[in-house]
Amino acid sequence: MKLVVLLIVVVGGLLWLAMGRRKTPPDSAPKPDAAKAAAPGAPQTMLACAHCSVHLPSADALRDAAGHAYCSDAHRLAGPRSGG
Repeated sequence: MKLVVLLIVVVGGLLWLAMGRRKTPPDSAPKPDAAKAAAPGAPQTMLACAHCSVHLPSADALRDAAGHAYCSDAHRLAGPRSGG
């Protein structure tokens, strides 16, 4: 009797796995073009905020008329911190 129950459990598990694999669409694998687009690009230049010295990518930096880089608009309005 134990052997019959074990056989039913094993067959049921195999059927469950087989049905799960069939439900996965074949298009779910990432396409090569999508993988290339998701790959990180070249490293970005990091700048230090002139007010708080936090480093941030140059693309995200806000600049004032003098060319100083800032991490936020509030720090840009506050200006560079003097002394240290």
